[in-house]
Amino acid sequence: MGPSRQSSGLLDTLKMESVRTILADTYTYPHQHSRHAIIAVVVGCLFFISFDNMYTFIQGLDTNIKWWSMYTCLFGFFYFFSSPFVGKPITPSYSNFSRWYIAWILVAAVYHLPSLQSMGVDLRMNLSLFLTIYISSIVFLLVFHLAFIGLWYLGLVARVAGKRPKILTILQNCAVISIACCVFYSHCGNRAILRERPFERKHSGWFSFWKKEERNTWLAKFLRLNELKDQVCSSWFAPVGSASDYPLLSKWVIYGEIACSGPCDGSSEEISPIYSLWATFIGLYIANYIVERSTGWALTHPRPIEEYQKMKKKQLKPGFLDMVPWYSGTSADLFKTVFDLLVSVTVFVGRFDMRMMQAAMSLPQAKAQEDLLYDHFSEKDEFWFDFMADTGDGGNSSYSVARLLAQPSLRVKGADSVRSLPRGNLLLIGGDLAYPNPSAFTYEKRFFRPFEHALQPPPWYKDEHIAVKKPELPDGVPDLKHYDGPQCFVIPGNHDWFDGLNTYLRYICHKSWLGGWLMPQKRSYFALQLPKRWWIFGLDLALHDDIDVYQFKFFSELIMDKVEENDNVIIMTHEPNWLLDWYWNETSGKNIGHLVRDHLKGRCKLRIAGDLHHYMRHSFIPSEKPVHVPHLLVNGCGGAFLHPTHVFSNFSKFYGNSYEMKAAYPSYEDSSRIALGNILKFRKKNWQFDTIGGVIYFVLAFSMFPQCHLKHMLREDTFSGHVTSFLGTVWDAFLYMLGQSYVSSAAALVLLIIAVCFVPTKLSRRKRLTIGLLHVSAHLSAALILMMLMELGVEMCIRHKLLATSGYHTLYEWYRQVEREHFPDPTGLRARLEQWTFGFYPACIKYLMSAFDIPEVMAVTRSNICKNGMESLSRGGTVIYYASMFLYFWVFSTPVVSLVFGSYLYICINWLHIHFDEAFSSLRIANYKSFTRFHVNRDGDLEVYTLAVDKVPKDWKLDPKWDGEPKQPNEMSHRRKYPSKWRAAITRQDPVDTVKIIDQFVIRRTDNTDLQNNGHSS
Repeated sequence: MGPSRQSSGLLDTLKMESVRTILADTYTYPHQHSRHAIIAVVVGCLFFISFDNMYTFIQGLDTNIKWWSMYTCLFGFFYFFSSPFVGKPITPSYSNFSRWYIAWILVAAVYHLPSLQSMGVDLRMNLSLFLTIYISSIVFLLVFHLAFIGLWYLGLVARVAGKRPKILTILQNCAVISIACCVFYSHCGNRAILRERPFERKHSGWFSFWKKEERNTWLAKFLRLNELKDQVCSSWFAPVGSASDYPLLSKWVIYGEIACSGPCDGSSEEISPIYSLWATFIGLYIANYIVERSTGWALTHPRPIEEYQKMKKKQLKPGFLDMVPWYSGTSADLFKTVFDLLVSVTVFVGRFDMRMMQAAMSLPQAKAQEDLLYDHFSEKDEFWFDFMADTGDGGNSSYSVARLLAQPSLRVKGADSVRSLPRGNLLLIGGDLAYPNPSAFTYEKRFFRPFEHALQPPPWYKDEHIAVKKPELPDGVPDLKHYDGPQCFVIPGNHDWFDGLNTYLRYICHKSWLGGWLMPQKRSYFALQLPKRWWIFGLDLALHDDIDVYQFKFFSELIMDKVEENDNVIIMTHEPNWLLDWYWNETSGKNIGHLVRDHLKGRCKLRIAGDLHHYMRHSFIPSEKPVHVPHLLVNGCGGAFLHPTHVFSNFSKFYGNSYEMKAAYPSYEDSSRIALGNILKFRKKNWQFDTIGGVIYFVLAFSMFPQCHLKHMLREDTFSGHVTSFLGTVWDAFLYMLGQSYVSSAAALVLLIIAVCFVPTKLSRRKRLTIGLLHVSAHLSAALILMMLMELGVEMCIRHKLLATSGYHTLYEWYRQVEREHFPDPTGLRARLEQWTFGFYPACIKYLMSAFDIPEVMAVTRSNICKNGMESLSRGGTVIYYASMFLYFWVFSTPVVSLVFGSYLYICINWLHIHFDEAFSSLRIANYKSFTRFHVNRDGDLEVYTLAVDKVPKDWKLDPKWDGEPKQPNEMSHRRKYPSKWRAAITRQDPVDTVKIIDQFVIRRTDNTDLQNNGHSS
């Protein structure tokens, strides 16, 4: 088909604003090409350097096996440090910083080892060349960007250019350019005239199969790619010409080295191919940047609008937040949480209680009944409602539960059949709405956002709206009894009280919508009258683990006036005091106990709570004693990290009655197995802990640097002798620390106090002291062993004259010598640059090389200290020495401190059954999520179904059914067939398809008088 539209102007047809939108950068910040460039450079390194040195490597493998073993250990250790960052996007973050940091100190350490030279690879030239080109590229691109921004300011380029580039993007692109030039130098050198070199092969003892008669074997053909390398150098990357071809630029170019078999007469007139390559890369960068920023066009063809809209929907992501990093040493949220908790405990507990303010605002009595008692559900024939708790942690897990709650119905597999469970008319949330602390950011991003994606709020809803008079019903609905949509009631948890309940009141009591759930609630506690004489009491425990006297007064009077003898009551609290009192060997909730035993008198059929992020149900064992609460249910799997169940396996008594465990999710066996992740995954899940762990270990070993008398360890002839001498030296260092090292001794003492206080108070003081002492001993031993290994490695390199040979500027002095030989400068360009920059340019290169060569700085300073004493160093020299030691010691220590601490948590949780919160918050497990769905049937019995999802999806996509469903302008979202916006990117992992019933039971209507008399229920 031919085109049917009329000819028009290109810009008018394409609509440049749309084109700019189509071609918008998909990265987190613009103009980022480093990821693909780095991949290309790595492939180039593997191709050129590997094939160039393959034969030399094979030849030297016989004699270098010990060095290759050292390389294997070194690279393995550095990989262990950097493993948490593998696969993460290259963005301005700690993970990106760690990549460059590791690359820096690893290369700086590796190039000092002699085996690289024995394999024919000399990294010194590559490193010094890299630093020179890197600095030159940064200076050049910074000048370019400043000039470009100046042109934008003057209005000479398009407004798109006004968005400034990230400095990290410039640094990464400069690094890529520098690496590419270094790869070229390793491959082709700096020769202006390249001649073919014969490919000579020699015999290798380990590879005796390589013989002359096997020239055509696959390995021979593989190694003959070295000839292809020479052809690439001479053909593709040949010099661009001589200086005479560019007379205006002849004084500004770098010249190449003449390839002569002997001495060369005169100097080269050919431009350096490395300079040509660098100029080409810089030119491409500038050209691409100008085209993108000036016109909005990328170097590609624009897509049609319709195609782009489809592609855009496929690429849409919800942008959920990750699980809270509880062991982060750099999280401002966690420090704020600690501060808020201290303020709440110090100021509010026992002094000011927001619940008293709510009670005062509810006077007189009629006003209190109106604000706290809701009976609009009581006339229904049957009733469905849901319960969840502890949401607002990771967005994936919170949305998974919210998506299930929002579905009009769920088809779930039971023990015998498949059932369809309709959505609850009521949603109860049992506290801890957002982690780690209550704030506008955490409530909006971690709590409201997932629910709004699962069930959208009404079209007229505004985020900034404050509900003055609740309930705020849709137009045409006279009262709550006639509203047919789902409703939500929420009690606060301990995390919601960290700011004195301020955020909770603003977002729960003064907002009307949680997504598509109406919130009529006005206070932090309430009573709901359900059909068939069922009641729900929602209690606010604050930070006291109990209700206050005003709540007690309201509920006791309600029981006296409204709750009849054969009514049934469900009490909802945030904390399950039956489990926590047993665990901590304490007694809490005395007012609640008084309310249940002496006022309800057997009418409380079920207690539900959250706080513990697992599912457990205990039911009473029939006996002659009166039963106050037949069933105890904990379900805190609403989105927060997982808690263990096996720690509470021995619970059996509450209010004088015996109970047995009926269901646990995850199972005791799975819970114990999951705890093993503390050993294997602690650092991967909590790499932000590096800041704390690395500093602690360095302070513990601070006073032991340097160890100048280690020669006796190298004189031993046997392995056992080396080990014995090594451990003896470590012990001597420990005694030195106790006797003469004030800094390390004080650090060890402070760490011991912290470790003892960290042990749960449920144990005796003697046990706490023993556990804390063993814990600190493990850390101190690890720190001393790492310190000794590091010192021993430096000592060996010094003895073999690999370090501390000629001073701090060894790399720079060597480079200047080689530079004069391989990079001729007949026009005096370097001298002019040095003169015009007042010596700054060469000084910058000099000190940058010294800063890069950390092992040399460390070894030279250590040698000076061992010869002349610590007093010989200036204050600045002392700072430089300890800073250089810290750069390496931090890398060595952070994986070890995580391993030791993770092992401590594993031993405590599985053997001692302590630290259930600390040992599982470290794992940040988003899986094993559940909620409980209740059904008051027509007979008045309460059917209870607990629905769970074992695995939470990590990736989401726009649900095509939601997107394709027709939507009316003012249609409420609960009336839609497909209410949730996102579904799992992998269909078989979607919560709607994987949800299952993990527990099911029925609480039947009984004569409460009989239950009190004989302790049996029907």
